[in-house]
Amino acid sequence: MKKRIILATIGVAVLALGVVTASYAAKPSSHQKAAATFKVGLVTDIGGLNDRGFNHLAYVGLLRAEKKLKIKGRVLTSNSSADYIPNLSSLAKAGYNLVIGVGFLQEDAIQKMAAQFPNTKFAGVDMNAIGDFKNITKNFMGIIFQENQVGYMVGYLAGLEAKRLKKNTVSSVGGIPVPAVIRYIAGYQAGAKAAFPGVKTLNGYSQDFVAQDKCKSVALDQISQGSAAVFQVAGGCGLGALDAAKEKNVWGIGVDSDQSFVNNKVLTSAQKKVDVGVYDAIFRLFKLNKFFGGGNIVLNAANNGVGLGAINKAVPKAEVAATLAVAKKIAKGTIKPPTQCSPNPNC
Repeated sequence: MKKRIILATIGVAVLALGVVTASYAAKPSSHQKAAATFKVGLVTDIGGLNDRGFNHLAYVGLLRAEKKLKIKGRVLTSNSSADYIPNLSSLAKAGYNLVIGVGFLQEDAIQKMAAQFPNTKFAGVDMNAIGDFKNITKNFMGIIFQENQVGYMVGYLAGLEAKRLKKNTVSSVGGIPVPAVIRYIAGYQAGAKAAFPGVKTLNGYSQDFVAQDKCKSVALDQISQGSAAVFQVAGGCGLGALDAAKEKNVWGIGVDSDQSFVNNKVLTSAQKKVDVGVYDAIFRLFKLNKFFGGGNIVLNAANNGVGLGAINKAVPKAEVAATLAVAKKIAKGTIKPPTQCSPNPNC
């Protein structure tokens, strides 16, 4: 299993840098000869493609595969958790070569469908084939990220800004406490404390990834307690937290995609390159005829799978340089951010 993780990480590093080696082109698989018949289906998490982050990035990866590899893609939107199994099964029944589920909340559904359709390949974004699944099947592959690494980066910058602004609190607004969200927040809190040892960290959950008013309410409460920077880790719901930060003139921090476009109070964003992961999964199966069944594709700072978004121009250059230096240390492995919020239970 460790071997699968290592191989997957190396593969993502190649693709994340935009490099395709000559050996790939020299050994075309049978799939290459029939691109028009190679079909990839994508099942979104709740919220659809307009979340400006997670689902949208997965769609971008599929679009890239359609354009570059000339495969046929299809997206099915999930309006509720009741849609997961019907969406996944309909794609499998229609003969799709690869069916990708987006989001940890689909884990049970995709596990059942992978067992029911052994001749269909499945992949899951934020689903750890090695750590999460009870009875993993060889036709499933996970696409996972080390969110704690980029969480630490944005937390470090938030800590520096809190210290500069003479505020002693930073905060985070999570959607639902799934493993990926917890990793983000654990890294964020550790990074903030590394930059500003005396900082207080707050965290709250909206229990929702869609309703922006819920996240805005949590964020406003945190800001009333003195938060200098609010990290949204709640998908489309988290846009409400960024709105609250703008309204109260404090920093907001985006998630998954570069959300600097949302408003001028976005400090930076914790980028999680779901598009790279989705494209890589398709590329492996279609172009290389390789599939890490029972294993994972792992994206992290070292292979450019996670990283900082644009940093607000109002941030002092010394803080930018310090944060970028920390990011390099994380990529090299000299700083190892935690994946759990121990000893702080507020995560």
